[in-house]
Amino acid sequence: MEEKKITPRKLAGFWELDPEKEYVFEYILDKIKDVFYKHGFLPLDTPVMELSEILLAKSGGDLDKEIYRFEKGSTDACLRYDFTVPLARYVAMKEGELSFPFKRFQIGKVYRGERPQKGRYREFYQCDADIIGFEKLSLVADAECISLYEDVFSSLGLKCNVEISSRKILFGIINDLKQDDKFNSIASALDKYEKIGSEETDVLLKDIGLNEKERKILLKYIKINGKFVAIKSQLQKLSKNEIFLQGLAELEQIENHLNSIGIENYIYNMAIIRGHNYYTSCVFEVFLDGMRNLGAMGGGGRYENLAEYFTDKKLPGVGMSIGISRLFDVITQNDLIKIEEDKRSKASIIPLGDNLSHCLKLCAKLRKDSVSCEVLFEEKSFKSKLKDANRSNVPFIIIIGDDEVSTKKYTIKNMKTGEQSQASYEEILNILR
Repeated sequence: MEEKKITPRKLAGFWELDPEKEYVFEYILDKIKDVFYKHGFLPLDTPVMELSEILLAKSGGDLDKEIYRFEKGSTDACLRYDFTVPLARYVAMKEGELSFPFKRFQIGKVYRGERPQKGRYREFYQCDADIIGFEKLSLVADAECISLYEDVFSSLGLKCNVEISSRKILFGIINDLKQDDKFNSIASALDKYEKIGSEETDVLLKDIGLNEKERKILLKYIKINGKFVAIKSQLQKLSKNEIFLQGLAELEQIENHLNSIGIENYIYNMAIIRGHNYYTSCVFEVFLDGMRNLGAMGGGGRYENLAEYFTDKKLPGVGMSIGISRLFDVITQNDLIKIEEDKRSKASIIPLGDNLSHCLKLCAKLRKDSVSCEVLFEEKSFKSKLKDANRSNVPFIIIIGDDEVSTKKYTIKNMKTGEQSQASYEEILNILR
């Protein structure tokens, strides 16, 4: 009985790139890593899976429904949904060995069981940079994380705009309304404002149990945006709450630090809430200039108490994140990037007759001279090898037969123009370089 073949397929919403796209993706990652190193961040990797009691320590809300959770024997574990909680666990474990402020970046896959749609995946790459302090952390750290965006996007030849807000300011307003116990529900409703508008947000707030006066105050707050001087005067009219004023003072300090660093492409937008409950003060999101309709390409903020579930030590932090999978889709679909240095193979060497050994020697010599190349060594027809070279988009082919070996003048063909000539090794080296 013939065994039935399994239809090859992959899970919906999981990440997989063809080699040509993966090459562009890796180029983007290398550019981003260079920026992180320039700012003094070092790489860190943590396990893809964490114990559930660790990962769920301070998630809550809709996020719990999206987490992939598994049981294996007595082990209850989850796939990481971001890097912030694993970072808090790592720092709590290693705090006696680390130098503070501790600056690290991490790039890797994370998992969320949400409905796959354009720009949203169940498996996707996250790209984070965080600064962790011991007992306290200067607001310079917030400004530095915000400034990373300008350097990162500039390195890719792109322009971005950062929008900044403060959950502490929001908490102060909600404290005024004596609705502290509903903060997470209110923040979640306001976080939807830019997608659903005022009327539907008002309905959500009403469902939470807020009266008309309370809802008007919150809707007025959420519409405030602009440069700091403008938003400061508007916010000061809303509240004299101590927490509120503290949050506003913190934003003013961050504003001063951003000016010192020389960052220009940012505004303050009180509609920026961020979905994670662990953020405690300054929060921000980044958008491609002129393409805000595509949604945020990343975000972050400050978290004062994330490690409280793991240690009695206070380890405040602030971090920025780039949704690298979404950014990659936007970059490739809109042809927004030009690769400065192409490391892909410059030439495919095709042997004619019994000249494979000579081809291998030439290939090795070119590689020592820093030229990427390969030999098409399989026993196929010359026509088949030309097709293979075309499929791989290699810019040149080098043909070596008996005449080429005896004269040491090799046939080189430009696969784009079709031009073909005889060239010495030195001439070929110059062409390929």
